Amino acid sequence: MDDSKKYTKGFNLKEVILIIIATALLTSITTGVIIYNQNKLTKNITYKDLNKDTALKEFLSVYASLIDEYYEDVDKTAMLESAIAAMFKYLGEDYSTYMSKEETEALANRLKGEYKGIGITINSENVLVDVFLDGPASSAGLLSGDKVIAVDGKIVSQSSEITEIISSKSIGEKIRISVSRGDANLNFDVEVKKLYIPAVNYEMYENNIGYLKITTFSNTLKQQVSKALNDLESKGMQSLIIDLRDNSGGYLSAAKDVASIFLKKDDIIYSLEEKEETTIVKDETNEAKNYKIVVLFNGASASSSEVLIAALKDSYGAITVGVTSYGKGKVQQTHSLEDGSMVKYTSAKWLTPKGECIDEIGITPEYYVTFNPDTNIDEQLEKALELAK
Repeated sequence: MDDSKKYTKGFNLKEVILIIIATALLTSITTGVIIYNQNKLTKNITYKDLNKDTALKEFLSVYASLIDEYYEDVDKTAMLESAIAAMFKYLGEDYSTYMSKEETEALANRLKGEYKGIGITINSENVLVDVFLDGPASSAGLLSGDKVIAVDGKIVSQSSEITEIISSKSIGEKIRISVSRGDANLNFDVEVKKLYIPAVNYEMYENNIGYLKITTFSNTLKQQVSKALNDLESKGMQSLIIDLRDNSGGYLSAAKDVASIFLKKDDIIYSLEEKEETTIVKDETNEAKNYKIVVLFNGASASSSEVLIAALKDSYGAITVGVTSYGKGKVQQTHSLEDGSMVKYTSAKWLTPKGECIDEIGITPEYYVTFNPDTNIDEQLEKALELAK
């Protein structure tokens, strides 16, 4: 099933920085994790050094003894996975952990920012919930409410069958979608394309106030934000609300790229404080904006969201509204294992443009406004609209 959303209308080594929701992959708890420098693991430690490591020799001795002498057969892969997991358990930190091959692949797919599809979402009854503007399904004539009855002549009873058939097609290949619409049965030939996974929703409010909702910091976020801003600006936007509520992360490089759209060249975006040095990351582009910006966030706004919030607040002068953000200021480093799994561990902190670490503290908004789910009024957004005038 395509993962797009209806309202999307457009879209050095240390730059390879990821902010992910590690625990969300397992427990749906939104705790962002920053990852960078994927190939740095053995940069400062040679095999010669490891050969001199007494503790490692003892570990290998025990490993060899168990493989050779344990009374039952030993699954070496499973045992080593347990050993790696135990090392991270010893560290006693939530952000340093071992991720299985399946978890690693799920993370990569989530943050890739693009997918192969036709631009639809479909429910369990095979009814098209959304047909996205400018997508191949929309261009072919499919409409929300159409019920898919067959794909390439094959009768389908489950949405998973539709997803499977679409996934089996190559980019540029046509697929025939047969639907029922009212009393008619219709056929549409739709081209399978590479599409952005929507990461933004936007619209224009009264008083020429633009609204931009960022849902995740994917690999294609900058292109999507740029397209949205171009559209809003062409319609006379004079101020902008950026909504980062419930956004717990994505690529930190995406946060840097989006911040660079707004900040002036050489403005500080964030810093990385490692064991031996602190690196200041600045805007290197000539692009900048000068309209009023109001940033909305809440307690589930984490990691890359907080990086962007801090950059806009400290270096741009944006107004902030909502409640205190999550508070994720530690940075993880990754190392991919041969079986496709991955390990990650804390190796640095990121700092705001003012040099502050927000880990376990969060960012407190200038205007503290809570959200009441029992009312039909979004008081946080209402305050942002008031301040954006």
